[in-house]
Amino acid sequence: MIPPTEALGVHVPTGWCVRPFWSLFRRVKKTGFPGEELLSVYRDHGVVPKSTRDDNFNKASEDLSGYQLVKRGSLVTNKMKAWQGSIAISRHRGIVSPAYYVYQPLTDDDDQFLHYLLRSRPYIALYQRISKGIRVNQWDLEHEALRSIPVVLPDPATQKRIAAFLDRETARIDALIEKKERLAATIMEKLLSELEDLTTPEVARRQDMIRFRWVCRVTEGQVDPSAPDWRDKPLIAPNHIEARTGRLIEIETAAEQGAISGKYAFPAGTILYSKIRPNLAKACVSPVEGLCSADMYPIIPDRRLRPRFLLMQLLSKKFTDWATLESMRVAMPKINRETLGDYRLWAPAIEVQDRAVAKFFEKQALHQTVADTIKESIDRLREYRAALITAAVSGQIDVDDYARRGGADRRLDDIEEEMQT
Repeated sequence: MIPPTEALGVHVPTGWCVRPFWSLFRRVKKTGFPGEELLSVYRDHGVVPKSTRDDNFNKASEDLSGYQLVKRGSLVTNKMKAWQGSIAISRHRGIVSPAYYVYQPLTDDDDQFLHYLLRSRPYIALYQRISKGIRVNQWDLEHEALRSIPVVLPDPATQKRIAAFLDRETARIDALIEKKERLAATIMEKLLSELEDLTTPEVARRQDMIRFRWVCRVTEGQVDPSAPDWRDKPLIAPNHIEARTGRLIEIETAAEQGAISGKYAFPAGTILYSKIRPNLAKACVSPVEGLCSADMYPIIPDRRLRPRFLLMQLLSKKFTDWATLESMRVAMPKINRETLGDYRLWAPAIEVQDRAVAKFFEKQALHQTVADTIKESIDRLREYRAALITAAVSGQIDVDDYARRGGADRRLDDIEEEMQT
């Protein structure tokens, strides 16, 4: 049998102890508090009110009586996403989905230290190994598996020093990330403003405003993605498309995704639009023939509308605002085919469309170069943040000595210099 700390993959520093999870936390399940604030746990944000998130689609009429009470200081985990890091100590009182686990602390150990520890890389890797399921997106971390994991702890005073160090240093890193994200958002807003100008006529001539169904066809007829003719074809879903940009960021085959249910086939050059959560504005022109999930509309415009000009309109704020409003009329936010068919697209002369397409995508390429550099810098900062947390909570660094020697300052300066080069 593998010793617990070897399964975790960390060295236990001298003077630290190893305790089982069940001795630190007890699972609780208190329901019947529908009036409390709805919470959720995220990999990057911890436990936060759902009202603060853009992906909050809970309806006011939803029955919340079965949701579980969370108190400040409770440990909350999404058992289906623990392997991604969706586990955290809550700083909010509220309720969470019945699919979550809620744990009450049993000791006086520093809960902020435990927050960092249980979200550190060695633990996330452990959750991945002990979760069960057929495919990655169906993995579950069961309570019995979680309660048996080893928890490596220093003395209470050291816990507090490490937590204070990480609070200070991660706040600095987060502030720098936020600054870069604001810059990226400003760049995106400028590009979207240009897009709005190019897809909005100065004078809306009636003959140029055409109902979607009159100028576009949504392909129908499903195929078996596991069949020999289709299993090696690209299968595109909303997660393969970058929000608001029209960029296809990843291509995977149907076989690679283990697809078994019916999918829609389409030829190269088809516009793919995500009908769910239209506020994310996920659409692209597929460069290859392939398949798409039932969450996508494969759209083929007729000769009156250039595919990339149609894409520009689907990405525009005007269309996105309209689609988002319409989608909120149903339980699961999505735009249905009949509603989409009534939308009036702008179909000016082909030469007007070609000029707009050339201008927009040239500017998008320039903006994207800058945005990609910013994103790479943010990724590096997040990588350093995760590495710093792991080093601190596993005793790889003496946090007092690290701070005194300016280790964080040097590393942040190195990242900035590398990105400028």
